Amino acid sequence: MPTLIKRVRSRKKGEGDSLLAEEFEKHRTLRIVSVVSILALSTLILVGLFAPGLKYSLVAPPEVAVDEQAFLNEVEPLVSSKITRNNQIEVIENGENFYHAELEAMRQAGHSIDVEAYIFHKGQVTDEVLDVLTERARAGVHVNLVMDSLGSLSTRKRYFKPLKDAGGHVEWYHRLRWHNWFITNNRTHREMTIVDGSIAFVGGAGYADWWRFGTNGKPRWRDTMVRVQGDAVRGLQGAFVENWLEASGQILDGPDYFPLLETDPGNVTGLVICSTPSSSMGSTRARVLFQTLTAAARKSIYITTPYFLPDRSMREELVRAIKRGVTVKIIVPGMHSDHALTRSSGRSAYGDLLKAGAEIYEYEASMIHAKITIIDGLWSVVGSTNLDNRSFGINDEINLAVLNSQVATKLTQDFADDASHSRRVILADWERRSAFERALEWVGWVVERQQ
Repeated sequence: MPTLIKRVRSRKKGEGDSLLAEEFEKHRTLRIVSVVSILALSTLILVGLFAPGLKYSLVAPPEVAVDEQAFLNEVEPLVSSKITRNNQIEVIENGENFYHAELEAMRQAGHSIDVEAYIFHKGQVTDEVLDVLTERARAGVHVNLVMDSLGSLSTRKRYFKPLKDAGGHVEWYHRLRWHNWFITNNRTHREMTIVDGSIAFVGGAGYADWWRFGTNGKPRWRDTMVRVQGDAVRGLQGAFVENWLEASGQILDGPDYFPLLETDPGNVTGLVICSTPSSSMGSTRARVLFQTLTAAARKSIYITTPYFLPDRSMREELVRAIKRGVTVKIIVPGMHSDHALTRSSGRSAYGDLLKAGAEIYEYEASMIHAKITIIDGLWSVVGSTNLDNRSFGINDEINLAVLNSQVATKLTQDFADDASHSRRVILADWERRSAFERALEWVGWVVERQQ
């Protein structure tokens, strides 16, 4: 009996294959469509992996100091932003501190709470966040939460039922649909929370337990957020409205989202860089900002980034900076990196920088996820942008650039502390890396454009 069943199954399988072959023989159109579809898909994959990136260079390197008005006059239009001078900026390190500050602000909300997150991962942190959002929605506050459908893939719809039942609104950015498959590689990588249109939090952290407690026996991640008050919040709110519209079809407007600011909260100069890739070569405002600030630096460039994959243009700009006497120091993850392949790919880029005289440190205490750049002890950039291809040409990102020596000093102190918990990479050691490490670097190079 088992033999007979196998023969029947084999005959049916053979008949099915034969029928398919006959259809292909009969229908020339079907063959053409199949071939074209395969070629199109293969082309998309090849282009995504190997198409040359856009080359960035300044026609004329800035000739003025980064804090002079002439430099501000250039930066503002280059990144399509508006300089504001009445801001208060507070640097908040690590999840136990910035989650506390965010939750306290949410609890005080009287009009609106808007959250955009690449990562909103079910756990203790998000349980507490949802409890607060649900309570505020029940009290009549407008609560809007948009998450990236890939970054927050593990968090299911039913998790948000209490919030929806209370009147809150939940949307997913770029969910895979039959009509939008060609833009699914574009993700929102923005991490920001805005309360009553007057207080905002922006930086590198989404909402997940690994920023607060650590997971699987690993220490909590090292990260930084900033608390913002002043006109810069309007720019952040505008960035939220952009992706909320794309996800929900709604334009948020009115005083609940854009209130009049009765008093000036501070005197810090800042501008919001809302970054979305262009439709052609993937140029972004964030990429223009980093290139411009690097080219303008005269004294120092300090960079902390969790994913270090600078393109050729950025590496060359950093080397030029070193050659004109600028101190360049970079902190990247060590063995606690959450993406081993990305770390390996990034290590292949150390060579030119180390040879030029850059100092590179690999953080050893935990996974470092802060995304901070400090220029000449005056400019600071805090936000969601990594020094990699996805942030510079594929994802939607949000950054706050701050011109203020006090903020820069605070972030520089944090940088020094992080460097003290890091291992400095020495050129001789890098050149002696193993064949296995070099092989991983090569594998990473193949998919570098998508990292």
